[in-house]
Amino acid sequence: MVCQAYLLSSEGLHPAPWSGDSLAATAPYEPTDGVYTITNTYHTTQVLKLDAHLDRLEDSAARASIPLVLDRQRLRAALRQIIEGAGWGDVRFRITVGRDQPEVLILSIEPFHPLPAHLLTEGARAITAPNSARHNPEAKTTDWALRRRQLQDAMPEGIYDTFLLDADGYLMEGLASNFYAILDGTLYTAGSGVLKGISRQIVLEVAPQVLPIKLEAVHVSQLPQMQEAFLSSSSRGVVPVVEIDGVAIGDGRVGEKTQALRHAYQAWVTAHLEEL
Repeated sequence: MVCQAYLLSSEGLHPAPWSGDSLAATAPYEPTDGVYTITNTYHTTQVLKLDAHLDRLEDSAARASIPLVLDRQRLRAALRQIIEGAGWGDVRFRITVGRDQPEVLILSIEPFHPLPAHLLTEGARAITAPNSARHNPEAKTTDWALRRRQLQDAMPEGIYDTFLLDADGYLMEGLASNFYAILDGTLYTAGSGVLKGISRQIVLEVAPQVLPIKLEAVHVSQLPQMQEAFLSSSSRGVVPVVEIDGVAIGDGRVGEKTQALRHAYQAWVTAHLEEL
């Protein structure tokens, strides 16, 4: 098994009574009513914006009326202990809090594998799911993780992500990512009704160096007019999208603005890494 899970409580850090081949495989063992966050490490024990992840975890818990109080120093020490103990180098890790036992943190790790190079050079293909925007989207909840798995399983071969449409047909976000489109030289991304991703914070900080921003969702009818598109997530950074619902975005190739944004994003990451 290449996914390890631990329980962190007042009694200390102990292995969880389950294991699996991946974070996804162990998710069904975790509470279906709870909140979580996922990110990855760099250089084994360095992290990016971990406090922002923990801020959002606490915010998600508050939105879900889960009483959560984090001891961040203790949590960081526990993460470092299990990451160094695994001996895998870089890992992807999940922190989960259930409603029934919010004083017990579930810490799960798996080896981190970078994106395949072809996704960055050739771009990803995606589809949309009508009327699928999340209820309470600003909270990262475990029940959504289970629903997301159903949408993932329904994706045809060769499709990398599914973008959620609200009832009016606006593109809101991906299954575990934020969505962006470039129209008329301006970067558009939904300003509300989506999870405010940690990677999104970075994109919105670096984007003004490259092009102007409008915090507005684009409509699915605007696919033919999009010049470029991409998604972002903490574990993947900026991923170009070259096709949605069979419609080529721009000329169907990774665009110059997306490449520039990815380079700016990576430079920001390099400059802001910190030790656990």
